[in-house]
Amino acid sequence: MNADGAAWEQRSVARVVSPVQPRKLAKVPFVELADGRLQGVVSSGSDIARVYVSSITAGTHAFNCSTNNNRPCGGLYGSPCKHLQALAGEAVLQYGLDQVARYLHVEVGDGADLMSCLNGRHEPTPGAMVFSRFLRHLSYLELPGTTGPIAEMHWFPATGAIR
Repeated sequence: MNADGAAWEQRSVARVVSPVQPRKLAKVPFVELADGRLQGVVSSGSDIARVYVSSITAGTHAFNCSTNNNRPCGGLYGSPCKHLQALAGEAVLQYGLDQVARYLHVEVGDGADLMSCLNGRHEPTPGAMVFSRFLRHLSYLELPGTTGPIAEMHWFPATGAIR
């Protein structure tokens, strides 16, 4: 991997890429490789109104899972919960095993499961930014279809001058 590739993987803004395989959005509606973590929003299995913000940090493989109100997941008993398992599975569908493993700095052998190759521990991390980005993505779904620029996403004026 070259330095440009490594720098791209550390940025919090990523280009939109088509998923490697189709995935269902009901369980894990939002997954991203950003801010040095695999992170996303995972629906609760028991309460339709509850979602969890789950993350795995690149390099250390530290993991966290909490509600959008920062209440810890009850399934974290020293090992990754089912929400983290679902996040990792959907990330592999979205980005492919090679890209996710490379981003997390983990060696995944032939036929091995990504989560079984991680050796992290629970480490609380803030989930507000991840949840905020998820809500932002949801707001784009409510916009009418257009081929023109969207004002909110058009950061720089066409003339190049700020007035």
